[in-house]
Amino acid sequence: MIMDRIALILVIIGGINWGSIGIFRFDIVAFIFGGQTASVSRVIYTLVGLAALWCISLLFREHDTAGERT
Repeated sequence: MIMDRIALILVIIGGINWGSIGIFRFDIVAFIFGGQTASVSRVIYTLVGLAALWCISLLFREHDTAGERT
């Protein structure tokens, strides 16, 4: 599903950003979009948070794997 892929990409971006903050004390999103309080940065932080909530649903879904058809 396309929504799952978009959510996963956003969560990966968020994870990389948090890793950069933790290791280097450097916020990539804030750097690119003009600070943590910039409107665009806040939108991106919100989208990453919503994507993380969406990804929680992935834990509870049952998917058919490509090799296992019954």
